[in-house]
Amino acid sequence: MQLEHLLVFAPAMVAAWLLALWFWPRVLLSVFKRAILVRGFGDGPIPVNSLYLQSEESFADPVGSATGSRLATTGVNRDTLMGAGWLDLGKGPRLLHVPDAADRYYSVQLTDPHTNTNFAYVGTRATGTRAGDYLITGPRWTGLVPTGTSRIRAPHDAVLVVVRVLVYADSDLPAAHRLAEQIQLSAAPGPTPARGTPDSQDSEAGIEGCR
Repeated sequence: MQLEHLLVFAPAMVAAWLLALWFWPRVLLSVFKRAILVRGFGDGPIPVNSLYLQSEESFADPVGSATGSRLATTGVNRDTLMGAGWLDLGKGPRLLHVPDAADRYYSVQLTDPHTNTNFAYVGTRATGTRAGDYLITGPRWTGLVPTGTSRIRAPHDAVLVVVRVLVYADSDLPAAHRLAEQIQLSAAPGPTPARGTPDSQDSEAGIEGCR
């Protein structure tokens, strides 16, 4: 009887373990998404398909600030302004605009929350400090990329965006914040066949693999 019970119990345990492995990342994904969209940086929700920038107040006093939050203070440091956003590319591509950063370090990190892997970077070490526009699309999107815009192809429709901007000193905070405010997400423009670049010729060089 013990062997018979083992033959029944073992497959059930294996099935339960496989189900746990399958669903657990999705549970964490849901919790993390809720933390960003509902709690934000402590002073209200962050709408889907938008970027939210840490305030100067919470940077100056991340623990005591009235708008401080666990999201902004986890691993907090004294030289980096943070921003965050959650994209739903199933509703269409999003256009990321970055300003000319001159000699200031910044990065826009794009993460696949399903696997917790960073699939692309825009910023000083990846694409340089010049102003630029990047069309972030889902894996199944087909269309025309506007002239002068590089495409970033996301592996899934859900994308976590993390922005970092270097702050040299307390006196530099206003200037760094003004620059960070110019890193913006917007709805992608409509198709422009006369000026657009075919999807097969998208430029993605230099976007991946750098911090």
